[in-house]
Amino acid sequence: MSVNIKIKNAVKSYGANTIISGLSLEIHAGEFFTLLGPSGCGKTTLLRMIAGFNTIEGGDFYFNDKRINLIDPSKRNIGMVFQNYAIFPHLSVKGNVAFGLKNRKYPRERIETETQKFLELMKIDEFKNRMPDKLSGGQQQRVALARALVIQPDVLLMDEPLSNLDAKLRVEMRFAIKEIQNRVGITTVYVTHDQEEAMAISDRIAVMKDGVIQHIGTPKDIYQRPANLFVSTFIGKTNVLEAQLAVEGARSRLLFPEGLEVPLDGLREEFRKGQKVIVSVRPEEFVISTEPNGGLRTVVDSSVFLGLNTHYFVHLDSDQQVEIIQESMIDEAIAAGSMIYLTVKPEKINVFTEDGSRNILDGVNNDKNEEA
Repeated sequence: MSVNIKIKNAVKSYGANTIISGLSLEIHAGEFFTLLGPSGCGKTTLLRMIAGFNTIEGGDFYFNDKRINLIDPSKRNIGMVFQNYAIFPHLSVKGNVAFGLKNRKYPRERIETETQKFLELMKIDEFKNRMPDKLSGGQQQRVALARALVIQPDVLLMDEPLSNLDAKLRVEMRFAIKEIQNRVGITTVYVTHDQEEAMAISDRIAVMKDGVIQHIGTPKDIYQRPANLFVSTFIGKTNVLEAQLAVEGARSRLLFPEGLEVPLDGLREEFRKGQKVIVSVRPEEFVISTEPNGGLRTVVDSSVFLGLNTHYFVHLDSDQQVEIIQESMIDEAIAAGSMIYLTVKPEKINVFTEDGSRNILDGVNNDKNEEA
């Protein structure tokens, strides 16, 4: 049975160093929820608090309505998948998968049935008699996942489970993990620093920085309308430009130092005043022209052809570097040294306060503002 997880005002300290201070969060039953952030932001610390591996200096943790702060990790009915797999080297694949069932002293027939079910579900049945040192990294990770799921936990916790795999295997395994999670329907909390991985597999993502949740939302919400500049720059690539916001009655415009003017719709009412702002323009949100059109004047430094898209690296008159992604054309790429002019897709760009702390446009969906 999947559970929802509620965390209220969580605090984690090591001596005088507070890692997490007053964090609140709700994870829905059956949801694939990812904690995403740079190294040292507190995501693994929070995961280990849910698991019971870390002490809790403050706040309350609940599985449904059951407070779990003082419950031993072995009694929380969780499955755990670690970065280093942590499968037993002296047991076969089948022995590893069956371990948790035997430890719980289930009847032999049920152990056999459930073990076989998850060997087949994880597509490792043909390796069931192999020892771990005869398996590839991807196969070992499938064994670890099967062992975690076979005990039918209420919650599955995964800590950077794909970081030791090569790029191709990571892509294969993340889709396998999502497919299995959908099929089993278990509440899953997943930790990663890989933005693309988080975007590919998550129902919702919590972006963390310095022990504080910055934004909780769907991958689409976080990418298209990030809550602040940190989230915008951490999720995917973006170009950060300074501009002046001009408001004249119902009309709003962005005025860039290089002369570009961009009409701005969807400005939140409380920000309808002239002010300095920070504009986030993702590489695909630029439009290139080779003719003067009132856009930002830039010079092409280099380009990289990647099949579907071509990446251009250019600099403005101010020498600021900018990256642009455009669909590749049949013609040759624009040559280095060429002068081009950039406009933007105004409906897609994001605009933040001068300090980057808030997105001033409508459409920001941030579940962290809900009462946890």
